[in-house]
Amino acid sequence: MLTLKLSANNPSLFSFLKVIAESLSVVSKCVLTVILVVLYPQWGLYIFCLAQLAYSVVLVFCFLFHSILIMFRYFFISGRLISVLLLQTFVNWKEARLTWSFFKQAFLKQILTEGERYVMTFLNVLNFGDQGVYDIVNNLGSLVARFIFLPIEESFYVFFAKVLERGKNVKDQKKEDVAMAADVLESLLKLVLLTGLTITVFGYAYSQLALDIYGGSMLSSGTGPDLLRCYSLYVLFLAVNGVTECFTFASMCKEEVDRYNFVMLALSFTFLCISYFLTHWHGSVGFILANCFNMGIRIAHSIHYIYGYFKESTYRPLTGLLPSPILVLIYIISGVITGFSEVFFCCDKGWMARLIHISMGALCFGTTVVTMFCTETKLIHFVRSQFLPQYMKKGT
Repeated sequence: MLTLKLSANNPSLFSFLKVIAESLSVVSKCVLTVILVVLYPQWGLYIFCLAQLAYSVVLVFCFLFHSILIMFRYFFISGRLISVLLLQTFVNWKEARLTWSFFKQAFLKQILTEGERYVMTFLNVLNFGDQGVYDIVNNLGSLVARFIFLPIEESFYVFFAKVLERGKNVKDQKKEDVAMAADVLESLLKLVLLTGLTITVFGYAYSQLALDIYGGSMLSSGTGPDLLRCYSLYVLFLAVNGVTECFTFASMCKEEVDRYNFVMLALSFTFLCISYFLTHWHGSVGFILANCFNMGIRIAHSIHYIYGYFKESTYRPLTGLLPSPILVLIYIISGVITGFSEVFFCCDKGWMARLIHISMGALCFGTTVVTMFCTETKLIHFVRSQFLPQYMKKGT
């Protein structure tokens, strides 16, 4: 019996493939958008639709071409022929069922991630002006998640999948592998928690200034600042959820993934209902509050799984979610100082007031970073050993 096990043999290969496929797809979408906007500006939304279609086609083609290339190498270079009757000889049905479980989970996750847009569009709970402001704030706020948290989540998902054997208990795995996974998970949780707390604390006081600099009074005078403040809190939930689910999905077996799909289904329905009612209560801010509730439930589920996973061992990686009391105190003081600074030196009092407001934030931020270096020595060592060598290699 011949079995093709590509993902198990070399998962890093598919990370590289994903980078190449995503890059080509984004470039194709951008190039086509520019060409159509210049040549046919009257097409309007059709340009956006065609660009999205081009993105999807190129992405699918890249993965399909890669799969065909591997099959060609395996069967023809080795002198073997492909036969439909021998389908069961080169497909690992156990991994195929696991892939189907992940597909269902990804579908439900899409509803949880983009569900507010479906509510916004089909139920018409916001006018087009509020939808535009929401999209701008959402795109600005998600930059941190895309450029910082998403690469960390994807990279360490591969790490946990390679270190730990999926579906096995802690006692059935190598002690050194479990110790390494627990240590890395603890440091990752601490890293994303402190990053998220920093964004939440300083984002609250500088949302209005950021929007005023970015889009003028049109964005900074309406609901934009409140949206961005809430999104700063949402970034904290995104950061913690990314790492907890990263470990959870890397260690779950098929049966556990299937059970989680039922949880996701219930969450999807609950999230859509909460989005609808919170929007009627608090406008577009209700969407972000619903997302925070959704992420909080998912974090609680992942924390419950991680606690049970390490329960029979001496490792407690969830302590990474407990920053030092001194650092928490500095965050509170910084939030109070920058909050009062925004009240007295808000955007409509000239550039000198803005500079004073920025200087107060820089002073508080510097104090926070210094405190972090003094109290979180284990995290600093982790960052230096895991991330700095990569940037040094890129620089050379």
